[in-house]
Amino acid sequence: MPKKDTEKKGKKVLIVEDERPLSHALELKFSHEGFEVVIATDGAEALKIANTTTFSAILLDLIMPNMDGFTFMEQLKKKSPIIVLSNLGQDEDKQRAKELGAIGYFVKSNTPITEIIKTVKSSMK
Repeated sequence: MPKKDTEKKGKKVLIVEDERPLSHALELKFSHEGFEVVIATDGAEALKIANTTTFSAILLDLIMPNMDGFTFMEQLKKKSPIIVLSNLGQDEDKQRAKELGAIGYFVKSNTPITEIIKTVKSSMK
C-alpha cells in the first residue's frame, strides 16, 4: 500500500552522486523509508536545487563533474544537514568536510546504506 503524502511531509533528501547504480540504490532505500528523494548527478545541478529547496539531509559525493563536493559546500546558501559519501578516506578530506559543515562522513566502499539511513534519521531529531 503506498504511503500517503502527509507521511512524507518534511522528509526530503537530496542525493548528489554521479555513480548511477549507487544513486539508484540510495533512492530505492530512502523511498522505502518514506523519504521524498531528489537526485543530482553533479555539484552544479545540486547547488541550484539545494539553494531553492529545503531538505532534511543532503547526501554528497566529493568527486563529481562540473563542481566537486567541497565547492558545493562552500557555495551552498541554504543550510541543510550534509552527509558526505565519498571514496576519499584521508583525514584531511574528512577534516575539510567537517569544517565546511558536514555532520557525517562515510567512505562509500565501507558503509552499508542502512547506516547512512540511520544517520540521516538521527540528524532529523
